Amino acid sequence: MQFVSLQCMAEQIISIKDLRQDYRSAFLLEEDVENNPFKQFEKWFAEAIKAQVLEPNAMTLATATKDGIPSARIVLLKDFDETGFVFFTNYSSTKGQQIAKNPKAALLFFWGDLERQVRIEGNIEKISQEDSEEYFHSRPRGSQLGAIASPQSQVIPNREFLEKNLDDLTSTYLGKEITKPAHWGGYKVIPKSFEFWQGRSNRLHDRILFSKKKDGSWKTERLAP
Repeated sequence: MQFVSLQCMAEQIISIKDLRQDYRSAFLLEEDVENNPFKQFEKWFAEAIKAQVLEPNAMTLATATKDGIPSARIVLLKDFDETGFVFFTNYSSTKGQQIAKNPKAALLFFWGDLERQVRIEGNIEKISQEDSEEYFHSRPRGSQLGAIASPQSQVIPNREFLEKNLDDLTSTYLGKEITKPAHWGGYKVIPKSFEFWQGRSNRLHDRILFSKKKDGSWKTERLAP
């Protein structure tokens, strides 16, 4: 029995090594990109929505401890403009604690159907309480209650603990407006760099880097794949 299991594992490893995809759907040349990386992101984001990419606003958020130990997770982009990219979470969560001590972050969008990814790096800060309040009350009622019911990132005894919290809160707020908890709100990643990646054949991918200059303008360069 053990031999069969090990054999299956070996076959799986071999198949993983053989996995590869030759990207041929598009290209990205310097003359084709917008001068402003926010405009380029807006263009690609719209194309991801049009292509019906599953959750095009899903992004990997990477943060790090004060000592530089990184961690990453998927969060959902909820707003963006030329000041930055906004998401919402529990301030007491692992990511929130790391941001408080090391306010720098990286974002990664991967739109596999379009053979594209966008990397963004920059500083991160809380958005205003007013904006957090506005978004909180725009959420489905169940999501509002869930933000209060879950002590995010903390060890809990079991699933029933969460369900009881939710049931109790549902009763407490029956027929009432739900109060946004003080530990919940939005963050904005303020970019210092963008990298737009378009998959190309033979692994000779297109990579266009935007770096923010001291005067606030953007420098555009091509990177080797």
